[in-house]
Amino acid sequence: MLFTKALRRDLANLAGVIFATLFTIMVTTTLIRILGRAANGKVDSASVLPLIAFSSVNYLPVLLILTLYVSILVSLTRAYQDSEMVIWFASGQSLGAWIRPVLGFALPFVVISAAIAFGVAPWANRQASEMRKQFENREDIAQVAPGQFRESASANRVFFVEGLGDDQTTIRNVFVTQAQGQNLIVVVSRGGRLENHANGDRFIVLENGRRYDGATEGAEFKLMEFARYGVLLDNSPAGTADDSTKIMDTSALINEPTRRNLAELMWRISLPVSAVVLSLLAIPMSAFNPRAGRSINLVLALLTYVVYNNLLSLAQGWIAQGKLSFGVGVVAVHLAFALLVAWLFHRRMTLVRWRLPWRRAPAAAVPSGGQAGA
Repeated sequence: MLFTKALRRDLANLAGVIFATLFTIMVTTTLIRILGRAANGKVDSASVLPLIAFSSVNYLPVLLILTLYVSILVSLTRAYQDSEMVIWFASGQSLGAWIRPVLGFALPFVVISAAIAFGVAPWANRQASEMRKQFENREDIAQVAPGQFRESASANRVFFVEGLGDDQTTIRNVFVTQAQGQNLIVVVSRGGRLENHANGDRFIVLENGRRYDGATEGAEFKLMEFARYGVLLDNSPAGTADDSTKIMDTSALINEPTRRNLAELMWRISLPVSAVVLSLLAIPMSAFNPRAGRSINLVLALLTYVVYNNLLSLAQGWIAQGKLSFGVGVVAVHLAFALLVAWLFHRRMTLVRWRLPWRRAPAAAVPSGGQAGA
């Protein structure tokens, strides 16, 4: 049908532009956030691009759903504005005739969102979590950035290194401060290296330096010069598995139905379901009053999406806290908005029938050649 082809072409063009815009905004904000963490030493600078990629995969379902909703909304609103809907209704078609082509366009978005939410996003979150764990569990010296002060994981030692060797185990011009109760130890050295002993202990062996010992509140320090000085590093704990539900496979969530796992499962189910509900909601929401302006209709539609998304997040939180059962949390919000969609369809179609003159009850006929009135 020509109408269906034209609608899908228009929706595809709008979806491409809207998705590119939203994706660019998301990548930019993610880049700023991760670069800030890398500058603070919380993220390895070499892992910035992989972390951005994994974060983008995690946000893709929400971006696809929002793209679908806005594309349908803008396309149908423009049809109202250009009086195409008047022609559509005048030809005897109803607003419900838009449901089938709109759902046909929304089907790929629903399938892709479900595939990412149930399979790809947990894998991406797991990869990002492992990269962060590997960086956090490295030795103190491995977290040192040349020319910057870095605090150890135990928060009682601060390193400053002017330069690192090519093998990443030798250091030059080292400054180390360590607090031991009320005592403060300051060590300066021209260089050193990282050594691993057979028993598993790790040392930083400093060479040709000085050590200053004194109280944190006193002014007198003891001076000791050394040719070699070893600093024992805290053994890094083995990377513990992240217990976040976002990195768990969907099958694991089902097999371990804890509150947090059920809350995460509810969110994953809600993503493709909300795509269908929002696609239908955009059809009656696109109708607008030309006197009120087009922007009012778009703002109201976007506020409706925000309320919908926030209610889903609220239901997820209540399931995790045990305030709401899993079954009610999965159904309640979607059912409420499905009823809203049905009511809006009924209201729009009733208004259309009332406004079309040939659909009204015929007025009393006046005899030919006669005059109305007494």
